[in-house]
Amino acid sequence: MQTRRTFLVLATTVALPARRAAADSDAVLDALLARYVADHPDGVTRVRYGAWKGNAVDMRALDAWIAEAALRRPSAMAREEAFAHWANLYNALTLKVVLERHPVRSIRDIRSSGVPLDPKGWTGPWRTRLVTVEGRRMSLDDIEHETMRPTFRDPRVHYAVNCASIGCPNIWPRAWRAATLERELDAAAAAFVNHPRGVTVLPDGRLRVSSIYSWFREDFGGSEAGVVAHVRRHAAPPLATRLTERTAIAGDAYDWALNDAPAGT
Repeated sequence: MQTRRTFLVLATTVALPARRAAADSDAVLDALLARYVADHPDGVTRVRYGAWKGNAVDMRALDAWIAEAALRRPSAMAREEAFAHWANLYNALTLKVVLERHPVRSIRDIRSSGVPLDPKGWTGPWRTRLVTVEGRRMSLDDIEHETMRPTFRDPRVHYAVNCASIGCPNIWPRAWRAATLERELDAAAAAFVNHPRGVTVLPDGRLRVSSIYSWFREDFGGSEAGVVAHVRRHAAPPLATRLTERTAIAGDAYDWALNDAPAGT
């Protein structure tokens, strides 16, 4: 019994500094996002890429945050902590990729490198291997599609990761954290669903939805009815009323323009 108690004390002693280090590091990410992520009157958050790129200290701070995060062991984390870790790492890497190439009109103007062409014809940086986590060299696609989606099986993954585009759910303005993850994922889902780029009810009663619900339909119930049921769960009363008995989707749309803040903001 004494041996087991000693082991638990030692394990706790080792884990606490790592947790404190992660908390301190995420506070750095909070500060960076607070400085450069800006609300916009149209409801789509923007990133002040030009201002960030012009600040060498903050560019180095982002690099340092990514390097530190890559040393963590998500395989040893609880579910909520691992989800937050992967989402933060994905978003930080996306910001780094865009900042390094800014100014660009769209993230899709940044091509993947070091890998074969995408067999589906997609262009963008998502297949470039950018970071090594637990010995595995990973791309943005590896994080989202090979790790987060199959591991967590939660459609709200799509509201947690940001692809630097107007059509994407808003970039969350602070680091995701396990303690607040459920509440904040629901808030992110609601913000997108209740914005016209998420769901629009057309004059004929049919719906135009974000292409996210088409590209990843399997994550939203696998059918049009499943997509509608999902958005209804996150719809505010005005939209929820209009979604009553609506199951027909007329089409989907997505705006790949960079979520860049207007000059001077």
